Amino acid sequence: MKQGIDRLVKLLTGVELTIACLATVLIFVLILFQAAQRYLPVPQIVWAGEVSQFGLIWLTFVAAGVLVTRNGHIAVQLIDTVGGPALARVVQTVATALVAVISAAFTWACWELVTAAGFLTSPALGLPMSWVYAIALVGLVSATVRAAVGAVLIARFGPPPPEPDDPATEA
Repeated sequence: MKQGIDRLVKLLTGVELTIACLATVLIFVLILFQAAQRYLPVPQIVWAGEVSQFGLIWLTFVAAGVLVTRNGHIAVQLIDTVGGPALARVVQTVATALVAVISAAFTWACWELVTAAGFLTSPALGLPMSWVYAIALVGLVSATVRAAVGAVLIARFGPPPPEPDDPATEA
């Protein structure tokens, strides 16, 4: 059972990271193209800026769940090193549970946005805005579920050991 869940998490992480990488490449190429448009005698393509902005939104939200799982968000870990393992377990459990609660609130708000924005379209492409917001919704659901599971795991088994290449452990 646990191996099946681990495989599912790895698969979902791979999908999320693939979307994030594609969004990064999309942003890079479109921004580079926009810069070239300013100096070359080529027709202006107005949708390039719009798609690069949407790509940044997609990158931000689709990577949120992966960052929650990998403890990649910005954090102050002073209490983890000063207070000992018991205090670190409590603080990390509460912090991860708060991430889950806040992510759940954002998920609800994003759901409302997706359902309410069905008639809105983007200015240049005419893309339904509910499609743009749907990827953010998927990322927020991922962050919520991963944070909730992470809070339970930390409460039960304690904080995970730091990664070997973690710069915070190189002091």
